[in-house]
Amino acid sequence: MACRVLKQHMAGRIVVGTSSWADPGFVEEWYPPGLPERDRLPWYAEHFEAVEVNSTFYAVPPAAQVKGWVERTPDGFTFDVKLHRALSRHAAPLDSLPPDLRERAKTTPRGRVVLDAKLEGALADHVLEAVEPLVAAGKLSAFLLQLSPAFSPREHGLDELAPLVRRLAPHPVAIELRRRSWVRGERLQQTLEWMEEHGAVWVCVDAPEGDKPTIMPPVDAVTHPRVAYLRAHGRNLQGYVSGRSVPERFGWEYSDDELEEIRARAQELAARAHEVRVAFNNNRGADAPRAAARFRELAG
Repeated sequence: MACRVLKQHMAGRIVVGTSSWADPGFVEEWYPPGLPERDRLPWYAEHFEAVEVNSTFYAVPPAAQVKGWVERTPDGFTFDVKLHRALSRHAAPLDSLPPDLRERAKTTPRGRVVLDAKLEGALADHVLEAVEPLVAAGKLSAFLLQLSPAFSPREHGLDELAPLVRRLAPHPVAIELRRRSWVRGERLQQTLEWMEEHGAVWVCVDAPEGDKPTIMPPVDAVTHPRVAYLRAHGRNLQGYVSGRSVPERFGWEYSDDELEEIRARAQELAARAHEVRVAFNNNRGADAPRAAARFRELAG
């Protein structure tokens, strides 16, 4: 099997994967026809060395399920676990919480979970318990906190996230901000300094060009010495700002020139971090795994 880690004449290494291994488009267009569901993760792990777990955004998985992920992937394969939608300030229905947290959770009139400090801590503890098999096997790389676009500096402060980052330590928390105002003017330096001070990982993005409030610019920074993070969301401007479904928002076929741009950015990050996680999130059909595979080919 070909080496799955991209090597370069720098201190760090670049590890490539996709934002899910179970996206419906993968099943239809990328996996071999008729491949049983249980065999998809092992087949994926033959092609890439890392993956983001997307299902954990919707519910905390049982530890037995996580143990299965460990058993079906080879040594050296690693996971970035997306944190629950309540922790990332998205709307979350009550039944998305672990059963023992539902009775004590407060909800809005529309039945959405109200996140308070006590619930945040308890939910984080559930996540830590669930991923223990990954930790024990050395297969947990980082947690991914993809914040709601509503998390803006007008309504929130980064200090609001500090208790969660501390609770999940020593595991790094990669924080993806999705409001452009976090990086405007002097606030950019303040944001990056906060990340570094609290041991959080700044998530760099590749996204469409534009000045819409929810489009983040390509700010590359390393705020954690062990890991840097880059997520490629595709460059479909119209879909990104108005699409309703995942394929409409993120579907994009990266050209070789665009992949070379991302590779150059990743190499710059690798000069300052032990490892760079590059996750392709251009999810429409098999766009993401094809882009990730081509990215590796171009890197040599």
